[in-house]
Amino acid sequence: MRILLVEDHPSLGPDLKRSLERCHYAVDLSIDGDDAVHLALVFPYDLIILDILLPGLNGFEVCRQLRTRQSNVPILFLTALEGVDDRVQGLDLGADDYVTKPFDFRELEARIRALLRRESTPKNTVLKFMDITMDTSTHEVRRGQRLIRLSSKEYTLLDFLMRRPREVLSRTTIAEHVWDYDAEHLSNVIDVYVGYVRTKLCADGEPNVIQSVRGIGYQLKEPER
Repeated sequence: MRILLVEDHPSLGPDLKRSLERCHYAVDLSIDGDDAVHLALVFPYDLIILDILLPGLNGFEVCRQLRTRQSNVPILFLTALEGVDDRVQGLDLGADDYVTKPFDFRELEARIRALLRRESTPKNTVLKFMDITMDTSTHEVRRGQRLIRLSSKEYTLLDFLMRRPREVLSRTTIAEHVWDYDAEHLSNVIDVYVGYVRTKLCADGEPNVIQSVRGIGYQLKEPER
């Protein structure tokens, strides 16, 4: 899942970006409000984590502009402003959650998972497709009883596919949600990573569930009999 992190603090921003990437999210970091609006309108983010006290447009204005332009991406304010009036204003502008600094990263991650669940079909922390299970809180992936060890990018790719079972996903769509905007979104890179995940899912001879759709991309689908 792809997150836009808008935080201008010189150490907190990069540190939080690294922590989220260790949790298998693709993260773009922006340090001012004007840039955040531009990125949010160009790229299909799954979530925005937004500070309020920013250079240029403040976070309230960023949120207002995105909602005015019909952007429905979940927005989580992460800010030092802890007054009731600030929280009310942020939520009334269309934010989905409001967390004050200092914060516990475990709670922040849990709130992120909760917001992402609202936007996808599964409503609990375990994603399932056939005999494949993915626990998004522990990051464990199993096929049947077999534990599957995935790299961070492989995990993110499978997570994206499992949240959209049977949906035909183009390579462009996969790139936009699984790779950050600094990566080269080359179709052969996606093909390679799909191959890695397939190999690990089918290591004991299980049927392949990631089907290639000629000329388009991929589909998580029951194997044809």
